[in-house]
Amino acid sequence: MAFDLEKLLRPHINKIKPYSSARDEYSGKAGIFLDANENPYGSLAAGNFNRYPDPYQLDIKMKLAEVKDVPANQIFLGNGSDEAIDLLMRAFCNPGQDNIILLPPTYGMYEVSAGINDIAIKRVNLSTDYQLRPEAILAAVDERTKIIFICSPNNPSGNKVRRSDIYEVLNNFNGIVVVDEAYIDFSDEPSFTTELTNYPNLLVMQTFSKAWGLASLRLGMAYASKEIIKILNLIKPPYNISGLTQEKVLEALDNASAIQRIVEDTLAERAFLKTELEKFPFVSTIYPSHANFLLIKTEGARKIYEYLIEQTIIIRDRSKVVLCEDCLRISVGTRNENEALLKALAQYKP
Repeated sequence: MAFDLEKLLRPHINKIKPYSSARDEYSGKAGIFLDANENPYGSLAAGNFNRYPDPYQLDIKMKLAEVKDVPANQIFLGNGSDEAIDLLMRAFCNPGQDNIILLPPTYGMYEVSAGINDIAIKRVNLSTDYQLRPEAILAAVDERTKIIFICSPNNPSGNKVRRSDIYEVLNNFNGIVVVDEAYIDFSDEPSFTTELTNYPNLLVMQTFSKAWGLASLRLGMAYASKEIIKILNLIKPPYNISGLTQEKVLEALDNASAIQRIVEDTLAERAFLKTELEKFPFVSTIYPSHANFLLIKTEGARKIYEYLIEQTIIIRDRSKVVLCEDCLRISVGTRNENEALLKALAQYKP
């Protein structure tokens, strides 16, 4: 059976009449604006933030389209990637009836959003080397399965997922396949955005929080067919991206060429950190990473974590996560930060 977006969509969604904001009815930038009950005297904070922002972030999308080589009408911008995750479930999953498939260990917000929306979860663990098991994933699919979430490079393991396995899922599942590429800038793997024209059931998520260094601004991107993007725009809040965020992201896009230097510096520090961590006898495994962090297997992960907290060095204890027993996740810092971590670990007594 071929992919049928209309059949996948919750029946009432297409009947929704979206909120019509003042900026929907008049999109011009010049004029005397007496239509949105805004404060005409300006902002108490520095800057001009008394007017509502563009509800569809068109300036950002046009610039992003050039950077990512994806048409602007195939881009959705959300309050972090978490907004796109939530909207997908609200658009396509009937509460108490439908299910999604997660592939642990993976990003935690998929599960949180499913819980909020009363969506059942089917879990198909990754292999011991953190790769997909396509046959097991497809065997878990039933008539109520709407979305499969694949994180690549994966969080918390850091590895890239075999591309051929993702294709197998895309080719054999008639629901939506989400490929979460939050860490793609640190990988040598090409983005799945190049496959959007070939797979109408594909949605690719990326973010400005990692390589772009804009985590505080909370802006995530979703790329998909224009039909799926239209649905997300239909049900999103009218002004989901603040004017300040839009202003700063446009500045970043004007400086997009600088991202290469940031990535190169991060990769160099990741290699340095890996080499130095391998010297500690209590570190048994450092897993391959295509992200800006390393997952390491240690002896006494919780004890190391608590010791580093005492040194005001904060990492993540992932030892209670499935397939991550005795594992710690360490973000790649600056050279000074990495050396401080290594100095503290050199003084650690198991």
